[in-house]
Amino acid sequence: MHIKKGDNVMILSGAYKGKTGKVLYVIPNRNRAIVESVNFVKRHSRPTQQNPQGGIVEKEASIHVSNLAVVVGGNPTRVGYRFLDTGRKVRVSRKTGEDIDS
Repeated sequence: MHIKKGDNVMILSGAYKGKTGKVLYVIPNRNRAIVESVNFVKRHSRPTQQNPQGGIVEKEASIHVSNLAVVVGGNPTRVGYRFLDTGRKVRVSRKTGEDIDS
């Protein structure tokens, strides 16, 4: 996947289009990612020992990775790959050509 945990991403389509956030975690087998403070849903929860009150809980829902772009230097970019001399594979910004840290 071109999106990894900890990446800063921009949402390309949907209700949250144009917003940016940090990827909390990815779900590779479903091609989805959960982005911080984006795509909130409400879930009703029963009282438990951790949450004795119960009630309605708001949390982030997943977004398909095709609707996300990695942000490098403040601009969204596509992701490419290249191999270093050591044989290690690194992600590269298609727009600027610089390596993407993660």
